[in-house]
Amino acid sequence: MPLNIVLIEPEIPNNTGNIGRLALASGSTLHLVKPFGFEIDDTRLKRAGLDYWKHVSIIYYDNIDEFFNKNKDANMVFLSSHGTKNHWDIPFEDNQFLVFGKESVGLPKSIIEKHADRLFKIPLYSEHVRSLNLANAVAIVVYEGLKHL
Repeated sequence: MPLNIVLIEPEIPNNTGNIGRLALASGSTLHLVKPFGFEIDDTRLKRAGLDYWKHVSIIYYDNIDEFFNKNKDANMVFLSSHGTKNHWDIPFEDNQFLVFGKESVGLPKSIIEKHADRLFKIPLYSEHVRSLNLANAVAIVVYEGLKHL
């Protein structure tokens, strides 16, 4: 019952390292879409991923177009603070792709508009918080998915 964690243009190596460790712990595959805001051999990424990084199932893509072309038939849902449905309403399925945007701006507007019917958010209960840390958001959604599966 694996899930697929997709990071579109991740910027912070510590987040990506933590998400890699989460992918391994949850049996998920990590999909990393370039460009990155760091080098893949960054010591901060390795430190956050600890010695687990070499065991993580990772697929790299040179850009967003390559990712969508190679996975055109995949069941995808998109996570964004612009979503109108909550993450616990995702109709989770085996091998589903959970797509997250970069830390600074989230998903590109073109993806949000094109996939509005499959756009979900994690509810926030304070007007003083714009969003959650990417690694925390991924963990919340992945483990909600595992619970449903």
